[in-house]
Amino acid sequence: MSVVVITWQRREEALACVRRLRRLPERPHVVLVDNGSTDGTADAVRERHPDIEVVALRENLGAVGRNIGVRRTRTPYVAFCDDDTWWSPGSLARAADVLDAHPRLALVNARIVVEPGGVEDPIVAELRDSPVPAPVWMPGPALGSFLAGASVVRREAFEAAGGFSERLWLGGEEELLATDLIVAGWELCYLEGLTVHHQASRLRDSTHRRRVGLRNTLWFTWLRRPLVPAVRRTVFLARTVPRDRTSLLGAVDAVRGLGWLLADRRPRPARVEARLGRLDEAQRRSTARRYVG
Repeated sequence: MSVVVITWQRREEALACVRRLRRLPERPHVVLVDNGSTDGTADAVRERHPDIEVVALRENLGAVGRNIGVRRTRTPYVAFCDDDTWWSPGSLARAADVLDAHPRLALVNARIVVEPGGVEDPIVAELRDSPVPAPVWMPGPALGSFLAGASVVRREAFEAAGGFSERLWLGGEEELLATDLIVAGWELCYLEGLTVHHQASRLRDSTHRRRVGLRNTLWFTWLRRPLVPAVRRTVFLARTVPRDRTSLLGAVDAVRGLGWLLADRRPRPARVEARLGRLDEAQRRSTARRYVG
């Protein structure tokens, strides 16, 4: 098992994350990808944790930093970790055992505990109650998407699917990769026995994340959904997102990608759409995923 951490401009949080990962009984190979920080993150990690592999990028590539980190690993499984998350002891070993036992699983998503309170993230209930039909052999609920900072992937499947999209950067980038994995015949699963802790950074720009997240949701919708579901989801978003400058900019950003979007459009097959289309109603009712900030 390896762990890939991406970070940007969060030196102290990156150091704390690495420190926790080094204490895990699984002793995973850790690759920290610094997305062009100017606060000395890469040098600080190298100095204090010389056994950690550090990749210092010249610019912020967002989720593509994970792709770069995965390419530096040689283990069959890779866990992802953001600089404000960390894995509970034993979870990585459990994930490896489950992936060993189920060769069609491409990814497992952990339970997320919000710190410092120690309560479950509201998204956990939605993962646990996923409406996606699951094969009988699945060790947990089948998923149509996942949360990257709380997941373990099969490196073979991740690389074959191309990893995270360069165009989507960061924010809701998981949905496109998840769909492409499922179309290729892989399964995604929520596992109750895995735990990731998340203490949201105070340095995050929630307004910018909302803008990019809305853009990426629209891009995914028109890249992979058939026409009628794509129109339906777009109309729903137009009716429900905050009517403010950030939403407008997100929509404008989405329209600017229209040329490549149409060129790269590959609606998912009917069998996959029928299976994952059940998520639409759950997403409409969701209180955990909202375009706020």
